[in-house]
Amino acid sequence: MNVNNRPVTEVAAGILLDSEGRYLLGQRPEGKPYAGYWEVPGGKIEQGESVFEALKRELQEELGIEISSSEELTVLEHDYPHAYVRLHVSIIRDWLGTPRGCEGQQLSWQTISEQGPSVEPLLPAAWPMLEKLKGFLV
Repeated sequence: MNVNNRPVTEVAAGILLDSEGRYLLGQRPEGKPYAGYWEVPGGKIEQGESVFEALKRELQEELGIEISSSEELTVLEHDYPHAYVRLHVSIIRDWLGTPRGCEGQQLSWQTISEQGPSVEPLLPAAWPMLEKLKGFLV
């Protein structure tokens, strides 16, 4: 599908929520667009994959964890200079393993707050996700 003559990149994003209500952000590694920016873990949905299948694969690759369920939070779109993305955002409450930066990325557990995350800069599309999350948890 195209938006304004640009292809739409379908992306699965997973907000990991721990038992203390904290969520996980990862820092984009060198060599990727927006390297150094913080984001919700996830990645492109491959041809023929469901959102959940993509999420399961991406979180295994990026964080070394296994998920068995997720809850859809929202779908949003963002127009970056390098890509137009449609983000399928899910909440994950249960996983096996301890999240670690399998691609060399830094990880940071964050608490929902009015000021936003304590790490920066945040990827622009992450802001509306965190706003939705805040409303979901209240």
